[in-house]
Amino acid sequence: MSENINIKNKKAYFEFEFLDKFIAGILLTGTEIKSIRAGKVNMNDAWCFFQKEELWVKNLNISTYDKGTHYNHEPLRQRKLLLNKKELNKLLGKIKERGLTIIPLRLFISDRGFAKLEIALAKGKKLHDKRENIKERDAKRELDRERKR
Repeated sequence: MSENINIKNKKAYFEFEFLDKFIAGILLTGTEIKSIRAGKVNMNDAWCFFQKEELWVKNLNISTYDKGTHYNHEPLRQRKLLLNKKELNKLLGKIKERGLTIIPLRLFISDRGFAKLEIALAKGKKLHDKRENIKERDAKRELDRERKR
């Protein structure tokens, strides 16, 4: 059993600027943890929202388990995130500001074997910010190439 599961949302790192990060537990059912351990998760379009002072994640695609029977889970269902009350209140207060959202960054398995989701309070980047990131990444790549020579 592979315990080093670390699935990242690479699109989020390009599209958003992160203001604050949190680690949340996920309320899973049945075969979802087996699919996560197999690495069959797509979180590119996932986002978080509040419903009745509870935090939920939507569009987190955990594929159905191959060996699952009729007890298999629904891949795109909404899943509840588990945070303590202080963290939830902090996020709820910040999310009311204009232009801020909560997005999942990384899904991993903790030391105790629980699935955890790293979420971030984020602000969308403008087009010129994205271009600056691309320039910085290219410059860093060129420096690394020069050092290797």
